[in-house]
Amino acid sequence: MKQATKFVCFECGYSSPKWLGKCPSCNSWNTLNEEAELPPSRYDIKSSLPSSGGVKKLNDINTDENERILSKITELDRVLGGGIVKGSLILVGGDPGIGKSTLLLQICNNIAGEKSVLYVSGEESGAQIKMRASRLGIKNDNLYVLPETELDTILSSAVDVKPEIIIIDSIQTIFKNDIASAPGSVTQVREATHYLMRYAKENNVAVFIVGHVTKDGSIAGPRVLEHMVDCVLYFEGERTQSYRILRTVKNRFGSTNEIGVFEMREKGLFEVANPSSMLLSGRAENASGSTVVCTLEGTRPILAEVQALCSPTGFGNPRRMATGIDFNRSVLLSSILEKQLGFPMQNHDVYINVVGGIKLVETATDLAVIVAIASNLKNFVIDSKTVILGEVGLTSEVRNIGFCEQRISEAAKMGFEFCILPIGNAESVTNNYGMKLLGVQNVSQAIKYLKKIEDFRKENSK
Repeated sequence: MKQATKFVCFECGYSSPKWLGKCPSCNSWNTLNEEAELPPSRYDIKSSLPSSGGVKKLNDINTDENERILSKITELDRVLGGGIVKGSLILVGGDPGIGKSTLLLQICNNIAGEKSVLYVSGEESGAQIKMRASRLGIKNDNLYVLPETELDTILSSAVDVKPEIIIIDSIQTIFKNDIASAPGSVTQVREATHYLMRYAKENNVAVFIVGHVTKDGSIAGPRVLEHMVDCVLYFEGERTQSYRILRTVKNRFGSTNEIGVFEMREKGLFEVANPSSMLLSGRAENASGSTVVCTLEGTRPILAEVQALCSPTGFGNPRRMATGIDFNRSVLLSSILEKQLGFPMQNHDVYINVVGGIKLVETATDLAVIVAIASNLKNFVIDSKTVILGEVGLTSEVRNIGFCEQRISEAAKMGFEFCILPIGNAESVTNNYGMKLLGVQNVSQAIKYLKKIEDFRKENSK
C-alpha cells in the first residue's frame, strides 16, 4: 500500500494535500516539499519527572527550580538575560567555521566543574572532539561525549546520564528511525526539535541545539523551528577576522537587543570586555568622512566608527552602498543633504561603512552618518575627540534621543571631549561627565560647530 504524502512549507509549516507554487500562508514561492504522512507523535522515552503536574494555581508554582545556570562567560550570560534558564531550549545559528562548536565546548567546560553536561555531536567522532578539547585546554570528568545521530539513542543516554545541560551539534544531523525522510529534512528537524523540547521541559534540563544557516543567512529548516525554541542566538562575523558578535533575536527570558563580543584566538574564544575600545582601535587621525557615534545594544552603550566615502560618478545613476546600517536609511540621509543643504549628491557615489562588523539599527545614529557624508564630500576633518548623537528628520532638523546620559558617560570614559547632540538633550542632561556639550537644532548647525572645533584645535596647536 502506497504511503500517504503531503506537501509542507519549510518556511511556515503550512501543509497541503497537493503541490502549490505559492504558499497560501506566508506567500513564499517554491517552498512546499513532499513529505510522508506521519502517525500521531508519541513520546516513548520515559522522563525522570512527570509530564504534567496537573492544574495549579499560579501562586503555588515554585520557580526556584528554574534558577539560572551561570556559564561563567559574562558576554554569553548577558545575552541570555542573566544566565541559562533550566528547562529552556536554545537555538544557536551561524555560518560554518564561525566558532559555534568552540563556544559550546567552552560552555561545557565551565559548567561541568559543578554540573554534568552531555555533548552530543552528529558531525564529529569522539576522537575529533577530544582533539579540539585538548587544543582548548579542556579536561573535565563531568563532561560526557556522545557521537550519535539517532534521536531515541540520544534521549535514552540522557535519561541514564541525567545531565543538567545537553548540547546537540547539530540539529540537521539528528534523525528518528520511524520517520521516512532523510536527516536534515523539514520533517526530521521539526520532529527532533519537538522531542528535545519535550525532554527539556519535563526534565528541567537546558538544551542547546546548533543550526546551520542558508545562503540568505537564516537558519536552515522549517521556520517553525525558531517558534518552538525559547531563545535564538546568531553568531556573526567574518571567518577571516578575529572578532565575533553573538546576537539574540528571540529570548523569552531576557532582552532581544543584547550582544556579546568575542575574539577568536588559538586557544578558543575570549571575551571582549570593552567593545568600544576594540571598535575604535586603528582609527585614522585627521581623516575626512570619519565620525564616532554611541549606540545602545540592549543596556550597553557602545562607541562605533562610521566612515563615508564620496567620489564623482561616471554614470547617470550614482551608486549607493551601505554596510552596517540600513540601505534605505542611508539613501534618505543622502537625499536630505541634497535637498535641504544643497550638496551635489546626484553627481557622487556614496559608500558608508560601520567599522568592526557592528550593525547600527537605531535612528540616534542619523546625525553621525549624515555628517560623515558631508565631511568627506566637502573634505573637512571631524575632530577625533568628538562624538555625534541625534536623529535627523526630513527637514534636516535634529530630534531628541533616549538614554543620552548613558551615551555621554561611555564617551567620557573613552576620552572624548566634545559631544554634538540635539539641543533638547543638551538642556536636559544633568551631568556632562566633563565633556563640552554642543546642542544643535539642525544638520547645518552641527556642521558649523564641527568646523569651529577644528579651528579651535588648530589655534591651540600653534
